[in-house]
Amino acid sequence: MVIAYVLISTEPGMEQAILKTLQKAEGIVEIHPLFGEYDIMGKVEAEGITHLSEIVEKIRQVEGIKGTKTYTGAVFK
Repeated sequence: MVIAYVLISTEPGMEQAILKTLQKAEGIVEIHPLFGEYDIMGKVEAEGITHLSEIVEKIRQVEGIKGTKTYTGAVFK
């Protein structure tokens, strides 16, 4: 399992709509608004790096998202 934190920059005024969209997205287990360089932070759980890449790519396709930065770590259970 891989846990990652995705920092998301949005177009101005799109934060709330994107938050609502991402609350329903596959793999996102937590979502929080931020203030500053990034507007939203999501915690993602994925089966592996390939699956994480697929989830992040879907996040990037959401209308109003300008960019992302992903921090990863492996969790062994």
